[in-house]
Amino acid sequence: MNIALKRWLPHMVAIACLLVLLYPLVWLLATSLKPADEVLTSLDLWPSSLEWSNYTTALDGVSGVSVARLLGNSLLVAVGSVVGNVLSCSLAAYAFARLRFRMRGVLFGFMVATLMLPHHVVLIPQYIIFNQLGMVDSYWPLILPKFLATEAFFVFLIVQFMRGLPRELEESARIDGCGPFRVYWSITLPLTRPALITTAIFTFIWTWNDFFTQMIYLFSPERFTITLALRSFVDQSSTSAYGPMFAMSVISVLPILLFFLVFQRYLVQGVATTGLRA
Repeated sequence: MNIALKRWLPHMVAIACLLVLLYPLVWLLATSLKPADEVLTSLDLWPSSLEWSNYTTALDGVSGVSVARLLGNSLLVAVGSVVGNVLSCSLAAYAFARLRFRMRGVLFGFMVATLMLPHHVVLIPQYIIFNQLGMVDSYWPLILPKFLATEAFFVFLIVQFMRGLPRELEESARIDGCGPFRVYWSITLPLTRPALITTAIFTFIWTWNDFFTQMIYLFSPERFTITLALRSFVDQSSTSAYGPMFAMSVISVLPILLFFLVFQRYLVQGVATTGLRA
């Protein structure tokens, strides 16, 4: 095989895969600019005329709630979930990775086993508990569990990273009089930054894109997130406004895209270093 072809073949394959992966985004952007009669009838990728009014309608929001309010609601839930997951999962991971206590291995295995537990199994008991506490139709059911280290995947991720850290630093801190919490906060937590950043990125993306859980707990339009608003946008009239719905979809994707572009370097670093420290 030609040397030049060997050099360029991997790049060509990568570009082809990139085009396949980007096609849904291109289709979404093109469809958001199509007139209503072309969304379901036309097979052309690009619209015959640009319908910018779709974005004007989308920016008006749904049920009297503006897009800015919807984005703010989503940001509130996502940031609260990030803070809760990073704090609680890192504390639980520190206990499993560094502290010595009875049945530690059994409890860690039980925690890992919950990864195989379907979310729908615990949904009804959780809803009953939050309903009895009067927290339904609020953000508490979406944020509060994150402060209780309920995400076993992130606990396991941080545990694997912490196990690769040198114990000499912690032993030196204990000799200087630091307790377990001070060692965790001043020594272990800063060294675990790549894993914490990975946890924060995945939590933000998964929470922002979550629809099912938010649909279960949120009823009032003024508390809707941007994902719930997409459904309401179609249901608010007898005719489905697909153009504005796709326009709002583009608006909802932009924060995630910007977030990923800013933190992708930390995401790659966190996943790579966590894997090496397994």
